Amino acid sequence: MHKKKLSISPAWVFHTDDGELFEPVLFRLLENIRDSGKLTAASTSAGISYRHAWNLLNRGADTFGLPLVEMRKGHGTELSALGEKLLWADQRVKARLGPQIDSMASEFNDQIQQLLAGQHPVLRLHASHGYAVAVLPEFSDQVEINLQYRNPEEALTALNRGECDLASFHFPTNPERAREIMAHYQHQLAGNRFRLIRFVTRREGLMVRKDAPVKVSSLAELANSGLRFIGRDRHSGTRILFNLLLRQVGLAEDSINRSPQHEFTHTAVAAFVASGMADVGFGVEAAASQFNLDFVEMACEHYLLLCHEDRLEQGDLSHLIELIRSKAFVDRIHDLPGYEPDNPGTVTTFEQLLAGNG
Repeated sequence: MHKKKLSISPAWVFHTDDGELFEPVLFRLLENIRDSGKLTAASTSAGISYRHAWNLLNRGADTFGLPLVEMRKGHGTELSALGEKLLWADQRVKARLGPQIDSMASEFNDQIQQLLAGQHPVLRLHASHGYAVAVLPEFSDQVEINLQYRNPEEALTALNRGECDLASFHFPTNPERAREIMAHYQHQLAGNRFRLIRFVTRREGLMVRKDAPVKVSSLAELANSGLRFIGRDRHSGTRILFNLLLRQVGLAEDSINRSPQHEFTHTAVAAFVASGMADVGFGVEAAASQFNLDFVEMACEHYLLLCHEDRLEQGDLSHLIELIRSKAFVDRIHDLPGYEPDNPGTVTTFEQLLAGNG
């Protein structure tokens, strides 16, 4: 029998090599079946009729020659191995591409609004991927932000060139480790009159599948375990932090059973691990929580917003500072596992923060 090949189009629609399309609602249905174990409840949650749900599942089974679900009398409905793989394919695509699509949407929206309403203040923020910074666009009625996800090197370069108003920067709360991270970016930090706007702290660490063959609680145990590891891209701040932590305990990068593939967001790393394609990843606790992974903390970081000193006098930035100090915003941060408000809105310098006076 001809084996179907599944691919994804630019419109974010899954299809097979002979043109068979898979509606996005199918993946919502599969997710609800996994969570509820009942087709009736799953179809209701997906917003479709029971008959439509059956038709979708039957069409998928006909296409691949294998069922997407297994129904057992008295035990409800559960996903088959194929259904699980299809659902994880959808979730991994969203985890990997979602932040980039959000960045593009923010950029296009900024351009369109300027055409419709003329020039108006929009804060341009280039930031490392994170769950707290992703909350900012939710408050667009208070501050308009053009959020672009960039690695720290790119964000600092854009800030120095005047291509953005703010850049994120993150380093460990441990001053000694923080200075080592700052040394890595010294060529971009030196000579600039930056001011730091305190924002949040976040916990980073190992994200481990609950059914991993070996439990690990340290980097040394990870190196000895041989567990399959998936990490971030080499230019990400999280990858640089992870390599620093390895060196701190006397381990080389190649001491980890690292996948040759890498991911560009915390969410994508967590999805990769949760799908069973790796046993361990490294990233923020919020991503581990999202995909029901065990988390072993390795570092706590300041996640800061940087701007040039003279930029502080402009009104749109003061509105942002008011926002991140507000109770509504702080309450949203408390909803994020592993994140804590970090004297949000306080303006300081690197020297003051590292000395404990910021």
